[in-house]
Amino acid sequence: MDSRWRVVCSSSTDEIIMLPKTAIITGGTRGIGRGIVDRFHKDGWNIVTCSRGQRPKDLNEKIIWEQADVGNINDTDRVIEKTISTFGVIDLLVNNAGIQVEKNIMDSTDDDWDLVIGANCRGVFNMCRASLEHMTKTGGSIVNISSISANASDPSMALYNASKSFVNGLTRSIATDHGPTIRCNAVCPGWVMTEMADVVFELASNPDVAKKDALSRHPVGRFGKPEDIANMVAWLASDESGYVSGQLFTVDGGLTAASPINPGLF
Repeated sequence: MDSRWRVVCSSSTDEIIMLPKTAIITGGTRGIGRGIVDRFHKDGWNIVTCSRGQRPKDLNEKIIWEQADVGNINDTDRVIEKTISTFGVIDLLVNNAGIQVEKNIMDSTDDDWDLVIGANCRGVFNMCRASLEHMTKTGGSIVNISSISANASDPSMALYNASKSFVNGLTRSIATDHGPTIRCNAVCPGWVMTEMADVVFELASNPDVAKKDALSRHPVGRFGKPEDIANMVAWLASDESGYVSGQLFTVDGGLTAASPINPGLF
């Protein structure tokens, strides 16, 4: 059976009906999130996505979009209610929404804490808790977008690095507490070329040299694309990964597999 479809038995005719599955994808208007939205839309899923900003003009009209701050429980509940009222079920939750602040811990303010932890930790917590209320009744999968920064910290990204460690811990806890009905995994991207990645390179004294050096450390010979992460999420949402739960999948072009010695020098 194609894992994109939900099989439903009609109560009036006893006919077997195949309906598209439904996914909530937070932060789905740009970068990695947009790549995931585009992949699942192409695959025929019902999609609800949200972001703090405005709806992108090029977002397909069939995709439901809500303006929402996932760190705000009222916004979270509104996204869930919209999904249930429209489609009646949540088959997949992808927690992608995230914020980074380019500061070390001494320079970070209380407002920085509230911003990053609010989105990256409370936002994931809010969405998981609210979704599980429905998903535990019908079954489903949760995929959290973490980062290699949880284990290999990027400089001047103290709060972001810490927040992704929280995501990893929560992923394992949900898998442990809510299986077998729910599977929960995390994808840990490396350097994926989005606006967020460009901002980090701009912190270097010579951004062009920094980017060239970073590229040389990737055994696959390139930086990642949003589609690379979307492909992994699609597999984790499929029946092919039915025995997979509580795992953290690094998708970084081999970056963290190498020693600190720059392989581009050999």
